[in-house]
Amino acid sequence: MTRHIDILVSGGGIAGLSAAAAFGARGFSVLCVDPAPPVKEMAEAGADLRSTAFLQPARALLEEAGLWERLAPHATPLQVMRIVEAGRGAPVIRDFDAADLGALPFGWNLPNWLLRREMAARIEEMERVEFRAGTGFAGITTREDRALVRLTDGTCVAAKLVIAADGRSSPVREACGIGVRTRRYGQKALAFAVTHERPHDNVSTEVHRSGGPFTLVPLPDHEGRPSSAVIWMEPGREIERLAALPVSDFDIEATARSERVLGRLHLATARQSWPIIMQTARALGAQRVALVAEAAHVMPPIGAQGLNTSLADIACLIDLAAARPEGLGDRAMLETYAARRAGDIALREHGIDALNRLAMAGGPLAQHLRGAGLGVMHDVAPLRRGLMRLGLGVRR
Repeated sequence: MTRHIDILVSGGGIAGLSAAAAFGARGFSVLCVDPAPPVKEMAEAGADLRSTAFLQPARALLEEAGLWERLAPHATPLQVMRIVEAGRGAPVIRDFDAADLGALPFGWNLPNWLLRREMAARIEEMERVEFRAGTGFAGITTREDRALVRLTDGTCVAAKLVIAADGRSSPVREACGIGVRTRRYGQKALAFAVTHERPHDNVSTEVHRSGGPFTLVPLPDHEGRPSSAVIWMEPGREIERLAALPVSDFDIEATARSERVLGRLHLATARQSWPIIMQTARALGAQRVALVAEAAHVMPPIGAQGLNTSLADIACLIDLAAARPEGLGDRAMLETYAARRAGDIALREHGIDALNRLAMAGGPLAQHLRGAGLGVMHDVAPLRRGLMRLGLGVRR
């Protein structure tokens, strides 16, 4: 038998679970599927050791979905974004303080494994939303009025809208025949968490030298010591070397690369690596299908833009569905979604690409340009505030 619902979400990562909860809170019936169950503890095999910084605009979506009250007790505020240009000579250091824009911090940081745990728990409370872990997307046939989706457990679902939140290798996107444009940088990122000697004081620090940024993002204390999540970007072979180092040697190299901004670092988790790419879907949807998050766009992990762009995708879809619920998933809705999101996605991709290429560059000239540019961006107050608003995605 075929089950009839409003929305099928393919993908139970942070974006997919956020979409399921947000649409469910608006009264839509939702089924979210993912072939892998969420890992609910940091020490479990397969735990996602990255962290996510939710910027200010994302909080409204999380509040409407009933997620924020579950997440807030675990969230670490990001009050200051500190950028360090650690080239030759004295480092150039500038602090961008959220107080310049108002009372709220830039955002709030949470571990990814914890986010999936709390989001799945929220969905369990919702009458019209189901998260079916261990079941994935198997195929799709679309009609003018609905999509028929086959799942790996043998069931069939008829949905007015299918949301593809199933990652950079999205099976839904591939089944719809939507291609991608991919740009490779020869980099990889290494994600892990550390403890450190000095408290982070809710300061997120990005250290530039060459190869890519080394970014420390505040986390709650770990085993009684200050802790931060780290994303370390370097050429691929260097990341492979770092990932294989014994912990004691790795601590020494990570501490040196951090310019000791928080004192000595000590590895507190396993290390995870992945290739850095820029990838863009050639269309944001097909008949009865909308692509969101990494199914639609993949960006280097700079400036917390990736997931926050994904949540902007979801917020746009929710606004369109709420304004015209009778047209959920129809051609007019999906064409409007694509038109509204394309410009913002392109702007952020171009900005992140430029920043990453500049961060990768070595040599005295590149380091001088980064240091001089950092000084101008910070020290000219109207420019500083404008860039901070642009990074947050707010217009005020």
